[in-house]
Amino acid sequence: MRISVIIPAHNASKTIIATLRSVFSQSLLADEVIVVDDGSTDDLEKTLAPFGDRITAIKTPRCGAAAARNAGASIAGGEALFFSDADLELYPTLFSKLSQALEENPDTAFAYSSFIWLGKVFKARPFSATELKINNYISTMSLIRRSAFPGFDESLPRFQDWDLWLTLTERGAKGVAVPEVLFRVLEAGTMSRRGGLSRILATRRIRKKHNLPWRFSDLWLALKESFRSGKL
Repeated sequence: MRISVIIPAHNASKTIIATLRSVFSQSLLADEVIVVDDGSTDDLEKTLAPFGDRITAIKTPRCGAAAARNAGASIAGGEALFFSDADLELYPTLFSKLSQALEENPDTAFAYSSFIWLGKVFKARPFSATELKINNYISTMSLIRRSAFPGFDESLPRFQDWDLWLTLTERGAKGVAVPEVLFRVLEAGTMSRRGGLSRILATRRIRKKHNLPWRFSDLWLALKESFRSGKL
């Protein structure tokens, strides 16, 4: 199974070197690594220069992570796509474990794992289309069969990954969980600082798009994010 890694990067010079080193330290190496410079202003091109032709670097005007991922996917040649953020450390067996899961489960469209964010382990729960309608529990950092990938919705300000999994399940696709921690987030990023109102509005858009009912847990999760970020 040929694997294409796609990394959207906006002003990621501080973290992307560690991410790329972890990509090139895999027990099963990817067939290509594509970095999409999403309108960076921090001299990212110079940061990437030492990797030479080991990566394919393309530059776009500032368009957001979803559009940058789609841009990378449009030139990728792999049978499976792995979308990595630019602030991750991938554990050495990530590609081998996820690709093995897909090969052993030919009826699945994507494979996902447990991960660490803000020092907390987020365990990969068994795939359930019903649970996905309640709340997202699958990270963007999953290995997706190219033939099943519908593209990210570039109009959504948040939760493009949740939208992707819902779209796939509506088409009859399913995923497979690998219950091991296979990556960790190096920085908290902007998501943890956006605030509860942003979460409520984004959740509402997702539920409306997929004809899902509003849930009390949506408000609870928004309040938790507000307390964490200090914003309402």
